[in-house]
Amino acid sequence: MAEQNYKNHARYVPLYHFVLFGILVLTLIGSFVNLYQSWGDHMRIYSASLISVLTVSMLMLFFFARIFALKAQDRAIRAEENLRHFVLTGRLLDPRLSIKQIVALRFAPDDEFVALGVRAANENLAPGDIKRAIGNWRADEYRV
Repeated sequence: MAEQNYKNHARYVPLYHFVLFGILVLTLIGSFVNLYQSWGDHMRIYSASLISVLTVSMLMLFFFARIFALKAQDRAIRAEENLRHFVLTGRLLDPRLSIKQIVALRFAPDDEFVALGVRAANENLAPGDIKRAIGNWRADEYRV
């Protein structure tokens, strides 16, 4: 993999993020077309509505599976960065930092981490601003 930086740090799994999502969207559209065409036909309306409900459920599952995995990763990152801050300073991270700010701080190397954390807390920096302020990017190859 190329050296990680602000411009290329986002990671995607093409089969999940693009192919599966595309299939789900096309299936949703097709199920709604089928439901519309079945309206008034008592023989088809039940199966058409069931297919639509199942497709909406799969789309919700697609999003919630991603959200829940990211929440778990965020918790692990918060614990790791809190430990790193404690090792470097003898104190825990500033409680004013949000989880998104802490997740952004994980890219800062040790020599920039503490000062950038203080600045992020004092100035309430957005995660993107924190990432752009990092001079020497520290790669995170584990989060997807």
